Amino acid sequence: MRAAVVVFPGSNCDRDLAVAFEQAGAEVTMVWHKDSELPEGIDIVGIPGGFSYGDYLRCGAIAANSPICKSVAAHAARGGYVMGVCNGFQVLTETGMLPGALLRNAGLKYICKTVGLKVATQASDFTAGYAKGDVIDIPIAHHDGNYFADAETIAALKGEDRIAFSYTDNPNGAIADIAGILSENRRVLGMMPHPERAADAGHGGTDGVALFRALAGALATA
Repeated sequence: MRAAVVVFPGSNCDRDLAVAFEQAGAEVTMVWHKDSELPEGIDIVGIPGGFSYGDYLRCGAIAANSPICKSVAAHAARGGYVMGVCNGFQVLTETGMLPGALLRNAGLKYICKTVGLKVATQASDFTAGYAKGDVIDIPIAHHDGNYFADAETIAALKGEDRIAFSYTDNPNGAIADIAGILSENRRVLGMMPHPERAADAGHGGTDGVALFRALAGALATA
C-alpha cells in the first residue's frame, strides 16, 4: 500500500496518521498543500486532523481550495481511496467528496476525550476489520464536529449503508449520532474521531489498528 498524507498550515495530526499507515505496512509520502499533483502510484490519500489555515472562514474551507485538493478529488473520482480524519472530514465535505457539513458542537465547547463508537457497517475496506455492531474506543478532539445533512441525504446514507461509525453517547449533537460516513463507492471515508490516536498501546488504546490493517490488506490484494 502506498499512502500520501497531505500537510496544510495548521495540520497537527499528519505525523500520527503517517505512523499509523506505516505500522500497517504502508509506504508513506508527505505531500504539501501547495503541490499540484499527488505522487504516482498512490493507493490512498490521508487528510489529517488539526486546524488547517487556523479554521478561518469555515473549518476546512480554505484547505478545500488548495492546489492539492484538486488532485485528491481527481484521485477519488478515479476510484482511489481517501480518508479524512477530523479536520480532514471537514475538508472532504467542503470539497464535495462527501455530503453534509460539520457544524459547531451543540454545547459550543471544544471536546477532547475518548468516546465509544459503534461500527455501523462492515461493508467497506475501512471497517472490514470489525464486526457490525462492535463498540470501539476512539479519541475525539474537535470544536466543530456536529455532523449535519438534510433529511434526504440522511435517508440515503442510512438506506445505502454508508454510515461507517456512530456515537454510542453523542458528544456533539451530530444528527443520527453520525461519527463517520462513506462515499457512494465506499472508497472515501470521513470521520471525526481519530483512529490514528488509537493505534499504539503506549497512547492508551489500540482499537484503531483494525481499520488500518484491514485497509492495508484490501489494497494489498486489489
